[in-house]
Amino acid sequence: MMRIYLIGYMGSGKSTVGKGLAKSLNLSFIDMDDYIEERNMRTISQIFEEVGEDGFRKIERKALFELSEFEDVVIGTGGGAPCFFDNMDVIKKTGKSVYLKGTPRILSERLMNSKVERPLIKGKSEQELVAFINETLTKREYWYNQADVVIEFDHDLSDDEVLKAVVS
Repeated sequence: MMRIYLIGYMGSGKSTVGKGLAKSLNLSFIDMDDYIEERNMRTISQIFEEVGEDGFRKIERKALFELSEFEDVVIGTGGGAPCFFDNMDVIKKTGKSVYLKGTPRILSERLMNSKVERPLIKGKSEQELVAFINETLTKREYWYNQADVVIEFDHDLSDDEVLKAVVS
């Protein structure tokens, strides 16, 4: 039985890297945000609009508990998932955690070019986005750095780089 959680800031590549890692290890991949949307029959943006961030974090926590029962899986968590309630404890107790630690520069580039609508950064200019990333990363590093494996990057990660770091 294997369960790997990919954690990190939005835009760090948890979904992209997760799919490649799962394929390399012959595991399933689950994107936590997709899972939440399917279970709630609403987009993340709609959930934020209806119940706010606090309500979303409660839904996210419930999804984490459900996903922590899955076996032979790579789970790409939401960017804030490890940072609320006792979520990081749940992650650490139920699987191997991998922090994809991108520099603020690469994260802002990826988020500015992203086609995915993200409620926390909607409508921000590039300058506002960089400031927001720096501020929230500073707050979230405490949880992210508790990961079993930290992969620092300032470029697009290859599947081999991640696989090597995870299985070492």
